[in-house]
This record gives sequence, structure tokens and C-alpha cells, in this order.
Amino acid sequence: MTTALILEDEPLLAEQLRDKLALLWPELDIVGMPAQGGEALRLASEAEPDIAFLDIRLPGMSGLEVAAALPAHTRVVFVTAYDEFAVEAFRAAAVDYLLKPVSDERLAATIERLRREGNQNREELLALLQQVSAAPSWLQWVRAGLGDTTVLVPVDEVVYFRADAKYTSVMTREREHHVRRAISQLESQLDPDKFWRIHRGIIVRVDQIASASRDLRGRYVLTLRDRPEKLRSSQAYGHLFKHM
Repeated sequence: MTTALILEDEPLLAEQLRDKLALLWPELDIVGMPAQGGEALRLASEAEPDIAFLDIRLPGMSGLEVAAALPAHTRVVFVTAYDEFAVEAFRAAAVDYLLKPVSDERLAATIERLRREGNQNREELLALLQQVSAAPSWLQWVRAGLGDTTVLVPVDEVVYFRADAKYTSVMTREREHHVRRAISQLESQLDPDKFWRIHRGIIVRVDQIASASRDLRGRYVLTLRDRPEKLRSSQAYGHLFKHM
């Protein structure tokens, strides 16, 4: 029987992938779903899985580091939110990868390939991992609360973040979510080419800025593409809009 492990720090995503695999590859035996790299390596040394589905961005040891330390016979499938640099590298090297959210069609194609092909070339894989590891790694998902439910919000769907007294609001086109993380912590994990801090308590996605008009005090008032409210920058961040 073919065996596999799933390394994913978001339980909802791990369960979704497990359930999809159960439908599309019912004879596959999932030996575990660790949430951390060290735990995955301990499990791999004991169970020696044939396949490892690895999230790339993890706290502590990354999925790339785990892949480099797995047993030589274990075939690696990377599971990642869209990362242009990594995906192009994987595609060029014919490395298996899945994009979040994982579609049934893509997973079925990957399963067919895993069944058909043998082990990966270990030296080529390690060289690729070194190349991809050099690229910056930015936050792709935010775990947020919506009422009594925990949801995963893709960062690309966020219009802006706003700091409140006890939490940070995550504003998407249609909803407001809440996370118990400081906005300064979020800022350090966001791609600065895509997100700008415009105020001590506000970070906005750049491509959501429709226009910026300057008031008499030198502050900019932003009109957004997908939200009706306007955002006001502080003077300290006015330089961001001088060339718009």
C-alpha cells in the first residue's frame, strides 16, 4: 500500500487535502498530518512514507527544509499558495506541486503522475530547493475569526488591515474578519510591494487604491476599489503618494 504524510500548519487545509485524497486515491494510506517540520521528520523516519505533501511556508522549519531532509525514496509534492517565483521554478524542473486552494482536477493529475513515475532525482531536487529558498517568503493566508468560526483568508483578497483596541480587522470586499495579531507583526510578514502602511493603524493593499487626494493638512484621503469607505493617511506616509 502506498503511504503519505501531509505537512500543513492549518488544520482546515490539512483536513481538506486528506478528504480529497480519500476520494481520489482511496487506497492511499495517510500515516499522519503533522503541523511542524520537526514533527514531520520524526514521523518520516518512523513511517518512511512513499509521498510527502508539504506546505512551504511554516513557522520554524519550512517545507523546503523538510524536503531536503526526507528519506531519499520519499517523493515530494509541494503545496503552496500562489508564489510566482517558486511555481515557475517547480514547473521548469518538473517538480510536483499543488496550488492552494487545491482543485480536484489538479490533484487528480498529480495523483496520476505519482502513480506512473518513479522516484525523484534527489540531486536535482536539492539544487532546486536551494534556488527557491533564496526567494523572499511573504504571508499568504490569515487565520481569522468570523463570529464563532475560524476561516482562512487569502492575503490577495484583503483590501486593508485596521488596528482596533483588542484585535486587527481584516477587511475584504464583502466581509470584516478579526485577528488577534498586532498590525506591526502583520506588516513584517506582508510583501511591501503589495501592501503599504499608510497610518499607524492601517495597512492597505496597493492595487486597491483607486485614487489619493491631498487635504490642506498634507494628509491623503484614499478612495478604494472594492470598499465604499475612504481611508486617511497620516503625514508621515505622505511620500508614498507623491508620484501617483
